[in-house]
Amino acid sequence: MMTEDSLLHVSEARVPTFLPRRYLSQLCKHFEHKLPVTLAETAGRIEFPAGVCTLVAETEALAMRVTTSDETALPGLEDVVARHLKRFAFRDAPDIVWARTS
Repeated sequence: MMTEDSLLHVSEARVPTFLPRRYLSQLCKHFEHKLPVTLAETAGRIEFPAGVCTLVAETEALAMRVTTSDETALPGLEDVVARHLKRFAFRDAPDIVWARTS
């Protein structure tokens, strides 16, 4: 199991939406079939083999953060989370812009 302390490379996206809790729940429930997932009312955590995605349902946005110890894995983590969110939020057509903070 990866811990936050061992993760060095970070990318974040804040996606405006009126349904942040719905998308948080859908993402976590989708991935929990194959990955360790923690889901609370307004926050979630998905543990991918290459890193961790944390999600926070804000008032009018879904905040997403992917972290990994392998910098080369960051684009893949961003892509898999973004693709799934776009699939669930197809009516909203979310604009997902990742910002590297590492």
